[in-house]
Amino acid sequence: MAENRMIRVGITQGDVNGIGPEVIIKTLADPRMSELFVPVVYGSSKVFSYYRKGLPEGETFSFQITGSAREARPKRVNLVETGTGEVRIEPGTATREGGAEAVNALRRAADDLAAGDIDVVVTAPINKENVQEAGFGFTGHTEFFADRFGGEPLMVMCSERMKVGLVTIHVPLAQVSGMLSTELIVRRLEQLRRMLVTDFRVVEPRIAVLGLNPHAGYWLSDPSRRTVSLPRVVILNTMPCWRCIMTRG
Repeated sequence: MAENRMIRVGITQGDVNGIGPEVIIKTLADPRMSELFVPVVYGSSKVFSYYRKGLPEGETFSFQITGSAREARPKRVNLVETGTGEVRIEPGTATREGGAEAVNALRRAADDLAAGDIDVVVTAPINKENVQEAGFGFTGHTEFFADRFGGEPLMVMCSERMKVGLVTIHVPLAQVSGMLSTELIVRRLEQLRRMLVTDFRVVEPRIAVLGLNPHAGYWLSDPSRRTVSLPRVVILNTMPCWRCIMTRG
């Protein structure tokens, strides 16, 4: 990416009957957004025209259809048409067509990301059931991008105050304890630290490892409660640039 070019942020519409289009409209109606990046929305012009009419923010929201992300212009909302034009809009209803529209937008954005036409992708929510009817084949966005681009993803919940990395991804709670291992936790810690340093410019991250069970302090006195071994987590404290804390109830 040239240093003098604003980043191009691809934004997928998500399920056309879900909250995605509304959130996108409300966000991009704020003119300050286009001062920070070039918005490239992937979705249906019919869908965004429909939701714009019912929102107060719609009065200040407009978009321009562009043939490709390469042609996206700054200071405006660019829309790459991925809709079929025949989709029925039924807010709050999960439909096969709604899932197909979400998958179309996501795949087109991934193609453009791979080609370097956009710099990052922001995804609106999909319905994880109806996308399977459209042949999606993945549990969620995370697995889709991991398959497309390789590597090992790390799910993170972010706020200005805290970043929370998750050891497991899209698995039932009952299966979490069986999937945990010292090696997996250490690998996620290493990923989290790299992310904090590289993406958030945290010079010396302070990372807390949360206990799986309530009253995790019993871990020290009752071996039967142990699901992973503590020594490897403690070892991280001796490595350069690591500051880890094991919570103990």
